Amino acid sequence: MKYLDEFSNPDLARNLLDQIHDATDRRWAIMEVCGGQTHSIIRHGIDQLLPDEIEMIHGPGCPVCVTPLEIIDKALEIASRPDVIFCSFGDMLRVPGSSKDLFRIKSEGGDVRVVYSPLDALNIARDNPDRQVVFFGIGFETTAPANAMTVYQAKRLGVKNFSLLVSHVLVPPAVAAIMESPDCRVQAFLAAGHVCCVMGTAEYPPLTEKYRVPIVVTGFEPLDILEGIRRTVIQLESGRHEMENAYSRAVRPEGNEPAKAMLADVFEVTDRAWRGIGMIPRSGWRLAPKYREFDAEYRFAVEDLHTAESSICRSGEVLQGLIKPHECAAFGKECTPRNPLGATMVSSEGACAAYYLYRRLEVTNA
Repeated sequence: MKYLDEFSNPDLARNLLDQIHDATDRRWAIMEVCGGQTHSIIRHGIDQLLPDEIEMIHGPGCPVCVTPLEIIDKALEIASRPDVIFCSFGDMLRVPGSSKDLFRIKSEGGDVRVVYSPLDALNIARDNPDRQVVFFGIGFETTAPANAMTVYQAKRLGVKNFSLLVSHVLVPPAVAAIMESPDCRVQAFLAAGHVCCVMGTAEYPPLTEKYRVPIVVTGFEPLDILEGIRRTVIQLESGRHEMENAYSRAVRPEGNEPAKAMLADVFEVTDRAWRGIGMIPRSGWRLAPKYREFDAEYRFAVEDLHTAESSICRSGEVLQGLIKPHECAAFGKECTPRNPLGATMVSSEGACAAYYLYRRLEVTNA
């Protein structure tokens, strides 16, 4: 398959690995921001093929994982109401709230539906004018344009019974928050290629200058990741700190201009809490004032619902790269994909789920 198989070629992978080994003289800690990259790294054993001096740190780039507990509880509160049809992507249904999840709400009689697009939820609202229809809009800059377009269409079409529960977060402020943590060990970043497909690369050079770390925009196939690591190591070894685009077949410097225009119209930047990390200033979006009537938090008066994170789950430390999943005492014991304590074990992009799925049950790389 073009643009897939050719980026998994083992001979080319070995060539890149040889170049990485040849270029590496010192110890380096590199964070891949995106959960999709984490799964690719663990699935293909890339971290085990790298020089012993290179440590891959798994970052907070899993949208399900960083959705805060209080947003999950707000979703549960709204979904349990008899007049509501609650629509979501399937990966959110098993994310635990304080006491239950959306599957439990569904089993108790709540009308919870899995959809494949926010526009599906809008169509459900048009077909059910006597019911309130809510779409759970989570994720990074990648999924936000579709959600913004749906709200725009709802307003244009006058669909008054549709609303969006928003939990969108932004990557660059998270990079800054990681670098400003007193426990930070990260010396370079692999940035998420799909985010940059939307937003472009302009936000990253200021971060490389301020924190003096290389940031390399990278894809998700094995050769993409290896090329990103190769470029990162060359920068680190030479003392440079620049933004490089190693995913030029998909990412343009300016990003997707129509998508960015839609985002600017529908959303405004706000402070946002990240699950396991806490509040990061100006790290998320909320609906702009002219679209507030479509804000589910406002419509259902759950804005003041606040809940505390679990004291048992250490997913926050995993998301910050402070520990590996198998270093949590509950990993693979009390916490499994069938009985997850935290979102990093639920999501298909979560680091804990990746370690469990690919049997990384003990320390394999310092």
